[in-house]
Amino acid sequence: MAELIPVNIVIGDRTYRIKTSPSDEEAIRRTLKTINEKIVEFKTQFSGKDMQDYIAMVMIWYATQTSAETNPALEKEMTDALLKIEQQLDKVK
Repeated sequence: MAELIPVNIVIGDRTYRIKTSPSDEEAIRRTLKTINEKIVEFKTQFSGKDMQDYIAMVMIWYATQTSAETNPALEKEMTDALLKIEQQLDKVK
């Protein structure tokens, strides 16, 4: 099993220390960048809220994003499955 490395991450105004595999660190940092940018965006749109409110809004936004958008492997898998269905439908015609 790969050795886990400690990584300090910041979400909103809080710092967390997590352990991750070195191969996942870049993806985690990209995700955190997106999350923190969205927090700033929501703070601009909805002033006067609590940080917990902004984080909740961002998590709902993030969870409802198209999975294929953030996961090319999933997109290929879905495309292959749809092609198989299409081929089966063509056989029935």
